[in-house]
Amino acid sequence: MPYEMIAILMFSSMMLMLLTGQRVFGAIGFVAVIAALFLWGDRGGYDLGFSAAMKLMKWYPLLTLPMFIFMGYVLSESKIADDLYKMFHVWMGGLRGGLAIGTIGLMVLISAMNGLSVAGMAIGSTIALPELLKRGYDKRMVTGVIQAGSSLGILVPPSVVLVLYAMIARQPVGQLWLAGVFPGLMMAGMFIAYIVIRCRLNPALGPVLSAEERDIPRAEKMRLLRAGLLPVIIFAVMMVPFVKGYTSLVESSAIGALAAFLAAVFKGRMTKEVFETSVRQTLAISCMFMWIILAALAFGAVFDGLGAVKAIESVFTERLNLSPWMILILMQLSFIVMGTFLDDTAMLVIVAPLYVPLVGALGFDLIWYGILYTITTQIAYMTPPFGYNLFLMRAMAPPEITLKDIYGSIAPFVLVMVFALILVMTFPQIATWLPDYVYGK
Repeated sequence: MPYEMIAILMFSSMMLMLLTGQRVFGAIGFVAVIAALFLWGDRGGYDLGFSAAMKLMKWYPLLTLPMFIFMGYVLSESKIADDLYKMFHVWMGGLRGGLAIGTIGLMVLISAMNGLSVAGMAIGSTIALPELLKRGYDKRMVTGVIQAGSSLGILVPPSVVLVLYAMIARQPVGQLWLAGVFPGLMMAGMFIAYIVIRCRLNPALGPVLSAEERDIPRAEKMRLLRAGLLPVIIFAVMMVPFVKGYTSLVESSAIGALAAFLAAVFKGRMTKEVFETSVRQTLAISCMFMWIILAALAFGAVFDGLGAVKAIESVFTERLNLSPWMILILMQLSFIVMGTFLDDTAMLVIVAPLYVPLVGALGFDLIWYGILYTITTQIAYMTPPFGYNLFLMRAMAPPEITLKDIYGSIAPFVLVMVFALILVMTFPQIATWLPDYVYGK
């Protein structure tokens, strides 16, 4: 059987298993090992899974994964993240759309604490959304704000998705995280600009707080400012030594986890329940990602052995005569299509064995492409009919927000994300300047 047909058969088998509701890592790993058994016999098939497991266990930067997840859950479960919103509520409430702007700031800081979009969505929908609705904010606008803001969790460091991409693409995690800083902040700034413009054109969308609510003693405002800035201080304590070169990435992640734990203890919020929940959630998510990475490595090894990447490259460049940029754009469009029914990790694992080597073969920077993939995934998260964030919001939003409201809220934010994607594609330095500067290339 031609190798191209084997590759197509593997992909179709994997998609069929996913459509039956099988877990992502189970479907991908099963197809990889079965294909290896048929291609190279008992010894080759068994060795494939074993060598992938050994490669995973020897990948030292993977230790950052549980550290950052633990840090995020400690800050969330101990309600330190609640202090952030109280700070934004007091300091930004006097502006038109100020609470919505503060919600974007909350999402950025939650992203810097956790690295998962679902954490921002949970905190935004339970803390920010009820307050915004109670104060007369337009429900469609604020629903879109929370969905768009929470998507920053997979772009702003320490992004867990970029850890997964780093393992599959064999790229340094530190460089990928630094590459996500400016695009993430740029996108947050574009969201804020949109809110400001909309609320200036139509003040009823984001009314200012009443004078009674804003009449808070200065001492109380400063106390809330100090409490709200605590997560920022924790992030700085963790990242500054790494950027300066004093600590490795793993050491910085350990500093961040320890700093978050000590902050919760210092504020008297590190109860037995908080600690147990944080540890359990950290273990569950870390194990899930390790299984996915293991399956992706095994699947990628089969494609390396088949030479499928070179075959597909020749189809695009020689038979179809497409330019490298046309191929790249088609890849991004396929991610958006897949995002209508798959989450980010599933998308990456399914196509990474083909896309990542192909991107390198076409002469593109894999660090830069990791950011393109992540931004495209953010767009896919909010693309109907089955965008991941759409259903998360439906599950977490109060009853007065309907599915029609949720679908209608995302169009302007998706357009902003598409514009951001075009900017990063046109000006790669937005993503590559900071890692090049820090690592001294």
